[in-house]
Amino acid sequence: VDASPSPFSLPKKLNELSARRGSDELLSSGIINGPFTMNSSTPSAANGNDSKKFKRDRPPCSPSRVLHLRKIPCDVTEAEIISLGLPFGKVTNLLMLKGKSQAFLEMASEEAAVTMVNYYTPITPHLRSQPVYIQYSNHRELKTDNLPNQARAQAALQAVSAVQSGSLALSGGPSSEGTVLPGQSPVLRIIIENLFYPVTLEVLHQIFSKFGTVLKIITFTKNNQFQALLQYADPVNAHYAKMALDGQNIYNACCTLRIDFSKLTSLNVKYNNDKSRDFTRLDLPTGDGQPSLEPPMAAAFGAPGIISSPYAGAAGFAPAIGFPQATGLSVPAVPGALGPLTITSSAVTGRMAIPGAGGIPGNSVLLVTNLNPDLITPHGLFILFGVYGDVHRVKIMFNKKENALVQMADANQAQLAMNHLSGQRLYGKVLRATLSKHQAVQLPREGQEDQGLTKDFSNSPLHRFKKPGSKNFQNIFPPSATLHLSNIPPSVTVDDLKNLFIEAGCSVKAFKFFQKDRKMALIQLGSVEEAIQALIELHNHDLGENHHLRVSFSKSTI
Repeated sequence: VDASPSPFSLPKKLNELSARRGSDELLSSGIINGPFTMNSSTPSAANGNDSKKFKRDRPPCSPSRVLHLRKIPCDVTEAEIISLGLPFGKVTNLLMLKGKSQAFLEMASEEAAVTMVNYYTPITPHLRSQPVYIQYSNHRELKTDNLPNQARAQAALQAVSAVQSGSLALSGGPSSEGTVLPGQSPVLRIIIENLFYPVTLEVLHQIFSKFGTVLKIITFTKNNQFQALLQYADPVNAHYAKMALDGQNIYNACCTLRIDFSKLTSLNVKYNNDKSRDFTRLDLPTGDGQPSLEPPMAAAFGAPGIISSPYAGAAGFAPAIGFPQATGLSVPAVPGALGPLTITSSAVTGRMAIPGAGGIPGNSVLLVTNLNPDLITPHGLFILFGVYGDVHRVKIMFNKKENALVQMADANQAQLAMNHLSGQRLYGKVLRATLSKHQAVQLPREGQEDQGLTKDFSNSPLHRFKKPGSKNFQNIFPPSATLHLSNIPPSVTVDDLKNLFIEAGCSVKAFKFFQKDRKMALIQLGSVEEAIQALIELHNHDLGENHHLRVSFSKSTI
């Protein structure tokens, strides 16, 4: 939760007073020209009092094309303030009050201002990692013609107009501080902080595509941080995306975007796979994983001090970009009105999706059907679904044992498990998983016949995701024929492990220990179905010496 209260959550009277504190002071000096400005045509003091009374009775925050911005950083530039309004329409005027940490932004139309306020109400914008609060001004237009110190604002506005009309040469020299483009590069460097859920290349593409044409993306991990380089077709689009998304969260209270301009002006992508993609070259090979980097690109990755202020504790989290339960992730199109952007399961390739994509929005209970009733057990479902989240309860239907309910810790984990496991073969049948209409799995009443079909696992020591930010969140992959084994004691040999899987009915195709850490190994089995069944049977298997085998799906092959 943001430590600073949003103006939209304050009592109406306090909100109105807050808005007036900044704007009434300006009114008396004639800076703002509104319906309540006293001028030479004011007929009498009595009428002036009537006007004040009318102003007092006017509902707070009624729409106006002039917007009042509070708590702006003292070092913010005019261009950064203007950029908040650019995705929603033309910005026609700007008044900065840096001493009061306030600004007034005038949009070309009331419609654009309404769209902007509606967007930024649930999603607090951030400038220089600081939350900024936006509400309607009590006034209808800004009158700044005769004001000193407005040269910078006017220069920034002219630069914006030039960019929008296409008359500004974007390939020229470095931009001055007053222009809308702080860097000429169309390449953004993105760091994901607090990576609580996996973020894939497809997710980044769908988020950033809302701001312009994305040409190339390269993802990589450096200093234990997931990072990406993303190239737009136009530097203007890169600027819009940085201004709108820097400091925002992809998912609630986690996966925070840290965005800066890269020193590179173009990316060299050699492979199209889950690590890198050139959307202009569909003919590229998939390669064997992480693309090799050109020397200048590798140097750019290591540039020190580009981003250096991770959040300290939950109080520092920015609000999520979207995720108001059923709506998904929404970011404004640039330029123009808002358009919803819902991350679909296909875009996320099964790694992460949105609560409420079907069934009851935000539901954490899955209906699992077409199970093999002779072989499936609540514990088996707990182990399998536990690969993608912490399973709290499992209930196999008493009268229809090929169906079961699986309750996950939260809706994100339920969606993640559903995306990965629905359609996989288990014990000879194709498993199906959908969001259930039930909000929770009920335990049987005392004395009720259940045959052990309902189990509560909420306090199980086998949960993989109990620790926030656990590395397990970074190693969630679709079911595959190759399994990752860990927590292997020194006395256990290759043959010991191979025989363990053979005895479980698996055909072992390949095996290798990790070179640097013999506690871990990869084992490749005959099929994905074999691997799923082996994981159910052998995860947490006692290997002796107080070591229990940990089994998960691997993205690698041997």
